[in-house]
Amino acid sequence: MDWGVAATGLLTGLLVGMTGMGGGALTMPLLTLVFGVPPLAAVSSDLVAGAVMKPLGAAVHLRRRTVQPKLVGWLCLGSLPCAAVGSLLAGSLGKSAESVLKEVVGGAVLLAAGMLFLRMLLARRRASEPGGSVVRPLPTVLLGAVAGLVVGVTSVGSGSIIIVVLLLLNSGLSSARLVGTDLVQAVPLVLVAAVGHLFAGDVHFGLVGALLVGSLPGVLVGALISARVPDRPVRVLVGGMLVATGLVMIGADVLLGGAAGLLAVLLGAALSAGAQRESSRAVNVR
Repeated sequence: MDWGVAATGLLTGLLVGMTGMGGGALTMPLLTLVFGVPPLAAVSSDLVAGAVMKPLGAAVHLRRRTVQPKLVGWLCLGSLPCAAVGSLLAGSLGKSAESVLKEVVGGAVLLAAGMLFLRMLLARRRASEPGGSVVRPLPTVLLGAVAGLVVGVTSVGSGSIIIVVLLLLNSGLSSARLVGTDLVQAVPLVLVAAVGHLFAGDVHFGLVGALLVGSLPGVLVGALISARVPDRPVRVLVGGMLVATGLVMIGADVLLGGAAGLLAVLLGAALSAGAQRESSRAVNVR
C-alpha cells in the first residue's frame, strides 16, 4: 500500500465532496509529478477510482435533494458519448505518445484553473444580479460534449469544467445545487470514461486501490460537511495548485510554476473577497 497515493486520494476526495472540484485536475498531475506514474496509467487509474468514489458524494446530495435532474439529463446526453470517444482516443495514443498526453493534461488543468477563477467572477455577478434557474437544452448538450471529450482524454474536468458550464448556463443555481448537480452528472460520465480506459488504457489496480483507501472516506466526509465549510478559501488554494501543476506539466520550470501558482492564489483571494462584498450588499439591499 502506497500511503502517499492514499493521502492524495483523501485530499482530492475531500475537495470533490465539499466543492465538486479538484478530483482529476489534482490527482492525475500529482500522480505523475510526485509519484512518477506514467501519464496514461495515471489518467486511466484516476478515472477508474473516480467511478467508484463519486457515487458516494452524489448519493449524499440526492438524499438532500440538491440536484437539478433536467440539467443532469441534458449534460449526460452530450458528455457520455464524447467521454467514450475521448477514452478510446487516449488509449490509442499508446506509450510512445505519453509526453504528448502529459502536455494535453497540463493544458486541461490550466483550463480548469481558468474555469475556477471564471466561476469566482460569475459568483460576483450572481450575487448582484440574482435570478432563477433556466435550463437551455442545446447549449447544455454542446458544452457537455466538449467537457466529456476532455474528461475521456485527460480525466480532468468532470467537476472543474462542468461546474463552470453550469454557472455559465444557469446563474440562478444555488451553490448546493451546483455541487449536487455536478456530482450526480459526473457519475455516469466518469463511469463511461473509466470503462473505455479499462479496454484501451493502462489501468493499475494497485494504484486504484490506494487512491480509493483515501478518496472514499474523503468524499463522504466532504459531502457531509459541504454546507458547513466555507468553500471560497478552498477553491482559491485549489486554483493556485492547478496553475502550478498545469504549468509544470507542459514543461515550465518548477520555480516559475510555483510563482504563478502563488500569484493565482492572490488573484483568487481578491476575487473571492469581491464576491463576498457583493453578496453582503445584496443581502443588505433585500
